[in-house]
Amino acid sequence: MFDSIASKYDRMNHGMSLGIDRIWRRRFVRRLSAGMAPGATVLDLACGTGDLTKALALKGFTVTGLDISAEMEEVGKLKCRDLQPQPRFVLGSAEQIPFPDATFDAVTIAFGLRNFDHRANCLREIRRVLKPGGRLAVLDFAVPKNPLWRAIYLFYFKHAMRLVGRLVGSGDAYGYLVDSVLAFPRYEALVAEFEAAGFTDVHYTAYSGGISVAYYSHSMVPGGLEVMS
Repeated sequence: MFDSIASKYDRMNHGMSLGIDRIWRRRFVRRLSAGMAPGATVLDLACGTGDLTKALALKGFTVTGLDISAEMEEVGKLKCRDLQPQPRFVLGSAEQIPFPDATFDAVTIAFGLRNFDHRANCLREIRRVLKPGGRLAVLDFAVPKNPLWRAIYLFYFKHAMRLVGRLVGSGDAYGYLVDSVLAFPRYEALVAEFEAAGFTDVHYTAYSGGISVAYYSHSMVPGGLEVMS
């Protein structure tokens, strides 16, 4: 499915968010980079078309993007072709991350965690490939808590996005996007999943009134995660 929409994925996402997704990523990267040394190794998991991968590389990190969709990664490679050094792109699954234990200083996931079929397994894999004291940062969609803002958002989300998807011939894919966001645990529910996987001091920051949320975790146990608040 993601292979089929790779060429139009960026245009559609930026258009339907009115470009606000770019602001979310900038804030997300700024917060992560505040506590990390230049050149730190970052695994951008479910990297898709490489928007976050590129932003991390521009901050001076040594970045590896990993995704299950070859066509999405091809778009990401083109996007990053002028960067020096270029990010490395690897085809693979979050359920079996193809790297040794304690490889990365940080793992990031932007708008990809809700697509993981077995999140608990993936979270354990993330812990495995992180260095002791490494960092995890996750950015994904949510639903606003404010009742009025939630009603406005859900009306747009349920109707406008499906319509646009049908107009560009990707109705099934964008129907999946709507359904996956609505079914995805958010706020305290997702925090509980992180804690069940062994992460501590889990906290989050909501953007744009709760349309998207950045989650951070902290753990001092070996192989755990450490993210600045």
